[in-house]
Amino acid sequence: MKRNKNTKIRNAAILLLCGLGLSSFVVLQEEPVLAPVDSSTFKHRTMDNSAFDLGEKLYYRVHYGIINAAKISIKIDDSYTNYKENETYHVSINGHTLKAFDWMFKVRDKFDSYVNKESLAPMKYSKVVRENKYKDVDYAVYVPELSEIYTQKAEGGKIKTKVGYTYDIASSIFYVRNIDFSDAKAGDEFPINIYLDNKIYELSFKYAGKETIKSDIGKVKCIKLIPKVVVDRVFGDEEAMTIWISDDENKIPIRVKADLKVGSVKVDLTSYSGLKNTFSSKLKK
Repeated sequence: MKRNKNTKIRNAAILLLCGLGLSSFVVLQEEPVLAPVDSSTFKHRTMDNSAFDLGEKLYYRVHYGIINAAKISIKIDDSYTNYKENETYHVSINGHTLKAFDWMFKVRDKFDSYVNKESLAPMKYSKVVRENKYKDVDYAVYVPELSEIYTQKAEGGKIKTKVGYTYDIASSIFYVRNIDFSDAKAGDEFPINIYLDNKIYELSFKYAGKETIKSDIGKVKCIKLIPKVVVDRVFGDEEAMTIWISDDENKIPIRVKADLKVGSVKVDLTSYSGLKNTFSSKLKK
């Protein structure tokens, strides 16, 4: 029970950063009916990338209440990785508790996704989670033209997906960053499907306007997003989480905050490099 409780705290920190809800806490009431795809008519999309580039690096600190508990990094390799004759962005997320927090609960987690340069959709994904003596590994290959994900955890080695594209923890961040919010109105919702641990979660987040916040890197003009979460023993309200991303072409996550039934979690950007565009939303003073 102790590991499970601390796992929820750790998952909150990692998944908060994605701005897509705590998918590890979602409980589906029934299995969704998935429509098959005719592979002969399926057309891979082309999606313009205006938000990120090779070599981008983002660093965050995680606070659980008043405790400075962990650090997270999100990095893109300096060059493309070739996968199945496609150029991909190799995106990696690393999260680890600080040494001062390790005595209570040691975490060393790593998520990797290979994102197609043209479609900005993931082609393969891996996860290595180490929490004290517990270890969990997952690996997935996406085949959207067949509405399938091949994964070692699934019975028969594969699961069916929704028509279109499904994302993972790492790739979802970069997809969301390329959504155009210029015509969005407060209350508008954006759906997204996430793969995690052999399950597909139908998630969404709400556009909540704009706000200037004072962060570790200074004052930043932000777009405010509110993902829906499941009201359970972790959250007391379905809108208990808020995400702020920079209000410029980069749309980098600046802050994520969630009120839990016991305490609160906050993730803040502390440093960055390799941004594709001018960080115009960061105010000089």
